[in-house]
Amino acid sequence: MHRDSLWLLLQLADGSFPSGGFAHSYGLEAALAFGGADQRLEDFLDDQIEQTGAALLPFVRAACAVPSLIAELDFAIDATIPLPVPNRASRAQGRALASAASRIFDVPAIVEHARSGPAHHPIVFGALFGSLDIDARSTLAAYLHGATRGVLSAAVRLNVVGPLEAQRFHADRAALLDATLERALDACIDDVAQTAPLLELYAALHDRLDARMFQS
Repeated sequence: MHRDSLWLLLQLADGSFPSGGFAHSYGLEAALAFGGADQRLEDFLDDQIEQTGAALLPFVRAACAVPSLIAELDFAIDATIPLPVPNRASRAQGRALASAASRIFDVPAIVEHARSGPAHHPIVFGALFGSLDIDARSTLAAYLHGATRGVLSAAVRLNVVGPLEAQRFHADRAALLDATLERALDACIDDVAQTAPLLELYAALHDRLDARMFQS
């Protein structure tokens, strides 16, 4: 990786980058309220990592490879997220990322599309990284890292685990993250699959919560 790209990668993957991801629990909040609490957090996290790899990373990879296809890929991924709450969450995160990027980088095509298209997060993320000349492996690793970090951050704020235990869970997932990344490097959008439907169902129930800490 070019030295400039390394600094960009670290900046974009940092939790302080204002992309809006920490407003979402990735289905964990609803899972805890509607019966998913019997499932260990480690199992929930593993399922979420594998689901991210199978359902989202092929789209991230495609958008990174050809950012100019952002509109076509955006409408394609929209068809794979039929449930309203996950669909809305993906759009909200994508628009938040596009809004932040517009104030930092020169990416007019992404900003313009976010005003009119669905602007799903995996597509905006991939197109942004590709536009900044960050390679596919680094882009996929950053997305997977962010998804993992997002679940664990939500778990800490929901008092499921403490901060240090969450970090241990993250460290323990290195082999799974590596395997998921390697599979995604050879995947195309025709390979997209749903591997953890129960997580999607929990996420879809989020609007039924009487009190909510997260948007989704």
